[in-house]
Amino acid sequence: MWLKPEEVLLKNALKLWVTQKSSGYFILQRRRGHGDGGGRFTGRLVGALDAVLDSNARVAPFRILLQVPGSQVYSAIACGATAEEINQHWEWLEQNLLHTLSVFDNKEDIVSFVKGKVKALIAEETSSKLAEQEEDPEKFREALVKFESRFNFPEAEKLITYYSCCCWKGKVPRQGWLYLSINHLCFYSFFLGKELKLIIPWVEVQKLERTSNVFMTDTVRVTTANKERDFSTFLNIAEAFRIMEQLADVTLRRLLDNEIFELDPGLQDPTQITKRLPRKEKLHEVVDCSLWTPFSRCHTAGTMYTSDSYICFASKENGCCTVIIPLREVISIEKMEDTSLLPNPIIISIRSKTAFQFIELKDRDTLVENLLQRFKEVNSSNTLHCNNLQNNNQNSLAFGSMCTLGDDEPACLGTEASHGKERSECEKENNYLLNAEALRSDFHQSGMPGLDFGKSREQIKESLWDDHFVEYGRTVCMFRTEKIRKLVAMGIPESLRGKLWLLFSDAQTDLASHPGYYVHLVEASMGRCCMAREEIERDLHRSLPEHPAFQSETGIAALRRVLTAYAHRNPKIGYCQSMNILTSVLLLYAKEEEAFWLLVAVCERMLPDYFNHRVIGAQVDQSVFEELIKEQLPELAEHMKDLTALASISLSWFLTLFLSIMPLESAVNVVDCFFYDGIKAIFQLGLAILEANAVDLCNSKDDGQALMILSRFLEHVKNEESPLPPIGNHHAFFSDDQEPSPVTEIANLIHDSYEKFGDHSVEQIEHMRYKHRIRVLQSHEDTTKQNVLRVVIPDVSILPEDLEELYDLFKREHLLRCYWAGGSAVPERHDPSRPYAEQYRIDAQQFAGLFRLLSPWTCGEHTELLAHRTFRLLDDNMDQLIEFKALASCLDVMYNGEMNEKIKLLYKLHIPPALTENERDSQSPLKNPLLSTSRPLIIGKSNGDAVDYQKQLKQMLKDLAKEKDTKTEKELPKMSQKEFIQFCKTLYSMFHEDPEENDLYQAIATVTTLLLQIGEVGQRSLSLGSGSDEFSEDLQPEASASEQDAVFTDTVKSPHKDSQPSPVTEGDWTVSFEHILASLLTEQSLVNFFEKPLELKPKLENAKLNQYSLRTNGMSCQSRSEHAKPNMQ
Repeated sequence: MWLKPEEVLLKNALKLWVTQKSSGYFILQRRRGHGDGGGRFTGRLVGALDAVLDSNARVAPFRILLQVPGSQVYSAIACGATAEEINQHWEWLEQNLLHTLSVFDNKEDIVSFVKGKVKALIAEETSSKLAEQEEDPEKFREALVKFESRFNFPEAEKLITYYSCCCWKGKVPRQGWLYLSINHLCFYSFFLGKELKLIIPWVEVQKLERTSNVFMTDTVRVTTANKERDFSTFLNIAEAFRIMEQLADVTLRRLLDNEIFELDPGLQDPTQITKRLPRKEKLHEVVDCSLWTPFSRCHTAGTMYTSDSYICFASKENGCCTVIIPLREVISIEKMEDTSLLPNPIIISIRSKTAFQFIELKDRDTLVENLLQRFKEVNSSNTLHCNNLQNNNQNSLAFGSMCTLGDDEPACLGTEASHGKERSECEKENNYLLNAEALRSDFHQSGMPGLDFGKSREQIKESLWDDHFVEYGRTVCMFRTEKIRKLVAMGIPESLRGKLWLLFSDAQTDLASHPGYYVHLVEASMGRCCMAREEIERDLHRSLPEHPAFQSETGIAALRRVLTAYAHRNPKIGYCQSMNILTSVLLLYAKEEEAFWLLVAVCERMLPDYFNHRVIGAQVDQSVFEELIKEQLPELAEHMKDLTALASISLSWFLTLFLSIMPLESAVNVVDCFFYDGIKAIFQLGLAILEANAVDLCNSKDDGQALMILSRFLEHVKNEESPLPPIGNHHAFFSDDQEPSPVTEIANLIHDSYEKFGDHSVEQIEHMRYKHRIRVLQSHEDTTKQNVLRVVIPDVSILPEDLEELYDLFKREHLLRCYWAGGSAVPERHDPSRPYAEQYRIDAQQFAGLFRLLSPWTCGEHTELLAHRTFRLLDDNMDQLIEFKALASCLDVMYNGEMNEKIKLLYKLHIPPALTENERDSQSPLKNPLLSTSRPLIIGKSNGDAVDYQKQLKQMLKDLAKEKDTKTEKELPKMSQKEFIQFCKTLYSMFHEDPEENDLYQAIATVTTLLLQIGEVGQRSLSLGSGSDEFSEDLQPEASASEQDAVFTDTVKSPHKDSQPSPVTEGDWTVSFEHILASLLTEQSLVNFFEKPLELKPKLENAKLNQYSLRTNGMSCQSRSEHAKPNMQ
């Protein structure tokens, strides 16, 4: 065991210890009198002394010391009772620490590093023991407190686990703690007086891999867009890496693919047994045990998995035996008498008069109690279903009898005759009885010559299956062994195919648990017009058109009902191409309702994420397939440098399970293997096909020739044992040509796939999926990013590299909100189905955070108010969310716009809709002497000259009057006095702490006074009429009355001469954008302020460093205030 480092004097200890191994920094010693088989007098004396001492005072016979060359003081860091134990510690030191220590410059750093690492290992070891004993995890609570204090995340950021490890910074390791939370990977180190904090969001991870470097043989490398980070010296690196993979996978799917996953972490353990359970199942217990297997007449060691509705067993020997027991099939769960031969046994009895005996169960009483509780819950729900089953069946019959009306008869009583002609095809569909049998039985073609041999083979297969059922069971609770896999590989008999598909996929349990559900869906979905319905109708007659079952209305109607019902059940998937081909084959071998539940099992469990608009699941499996090609067929991979061509060819293999590629009688054998082994069967069959054509593919000249080779091969995969007549493949790429192709027997091809490529387990494939799913999702994100930038770049002057960093900040702000604002935030703000530029959106609070970080218009406390006004201005559609393009355009004006563009933006921020009614009702600053209207409009300059602003005002009015005649752009609304006050406040706030602050204040005071006088003059002119003498006297006759009125009365002119002027009130004080712009242009200091060059890059760099702290501090304050509210009440 590892010891807390304690100093020992080696000089006095040499007589009691013997050195067995030594390295530059470590010594392994054995205590004299232990393990030397006799020895001298000293050894015997020491051994006798240790033997008579009290057990608490005895010294472990082996120890490891940390030595500093040249020093007599050593530190004991480990001890062991046996040579094997101490050697394990020694090997760990050699592999993880010995090579690392050479990078340190002085001895003190080495001692400090090793002691810190050993202390961390002790803490982690203690934590693991507590977890194993299921005691109160005090250590975890301590780690949680440290995690929260060090990183200041909100409470919503849940810590999953933590590890002691090293983070490599160049060639120097930093010993510290790795914290894995639901959204982040965090590392903290305080070493030699230096603190290191590292935060990596899972959503930014592009690659996770186990690798090695010069100093370490086994490290975890985390790759993001900008950096690679290496972590090493874990006590259990395999466990840490597995959890990191799963957290990255779940987070990426939840945030980038717009999925809300509520999976229990235990169900992420990708075993063959748990991958068949519904996604909503929560794993409760994982217990080692042994199960009595009657076919082998012994107990088989394995693991029991219990969930909400299932008890599962998987043998430790892969493929030996698995069992799935739905609780709805269970009759009783009982404890048996504990004996030496049957320790801690329980008996689980099921409806098919079978019992399963489990032994060697730890904590049996608690397990049985929990199982009985869940059994009662499931049984109560089953009782409710059973009570309603008869009524549901009657409803189903009623629905069926209603549908037996002829095509020309009304669909229901009370339908007016006038509606008969207008009845849609959707409504007509209700006139058909739901198929009570598989379509195969209705359209079975018998009496054809040459099929007798196939029928005899079918009878032999059926006999083999009957024998197997007798020995292994025939329900969903059957023993699943290697023998059944061999039977499946031979091809399931036609008469048993549909039933066994139901059992292998566990669709049988769904069917039994939801009586009447499908009929209800059909009634609810038929007659509804939607996008999915249009696509289904378009593809109905393309689904196995060569099969007679789908050359009649019966088959087409059944296919329509199943696809429409599923689209209604799962609108997120709706309908995707290739679902029609798969459903057609399911209807051939299963009843209509059974086919529906088989489709549910395939789309939602067995091929997750395959059937959506981005086919993420299929792309992930294509990447896995490429890796398997490189691993299993290196010569082919070497010849075909770019395997993406093969991946594009094989995509249809995965999407349609070879149904669109092979002849139907052969492809159904592939589907047999798929329902038993899952996607593993498709991977290994794909490899077998490539191997069979490897020579021809290596000789192919281009992708087109490779496609032709594979297509011709698959066309000629036959099933000579099939009792069905051969059906041509309508979906094949090529038909037979002059050159004959060799025929391949499907049974032989499947056998080769299992023999040569069947060694990959479901666990291995799932781990490969984790790795490639990260890459595929990040590739989609990169594509989205590049398309957004391509749209935005032509419209702004921001440098492309700065715009890219701005997009990253925008996306991160969106994700930060998703992390801690609850699950509803994700679908509202991120929808991958939307156009690229609209996929990510942020709300007002998020925008305000970015505005504070990025805007050059910092206004102190006024910044928050200005940010919300800017958001309201950019939110064109008033949905309280804005897109990236709006943010980029706004910042482009602030940083790169001309002065008139910047002033126009500021102007818009102080009129509706940006400025709200509440903000206008603030105290007027007109009492401030800087805004006094009685100030003289003459100001002295430093050279003694004076400027008469009244002359400038007259000239400005003339220019504005002339501009109005030629102006074509839509004129901005005029600004009221209250709005103008807010505009002035913003300008004063912007100038605060500017180097030219005094000059800017003086200039804005002058301009403000001028604009107030303009507004007052305009107000008087409106109240006195268009020919006001007072107005003429004020501004002297150089500007004609008509020119002056054109400026001020533009917005109140009446289209009719006889119309009366509107009554004028005090609120009619207005000033236009042109007035404000012209006035600001008269002050050079203001012109310099708005035209000085601004750099966005420093702001971006600062934002990257402070975005997290700004958000976490804000969330923490918000959380504290929410907690404080109940106390205040």
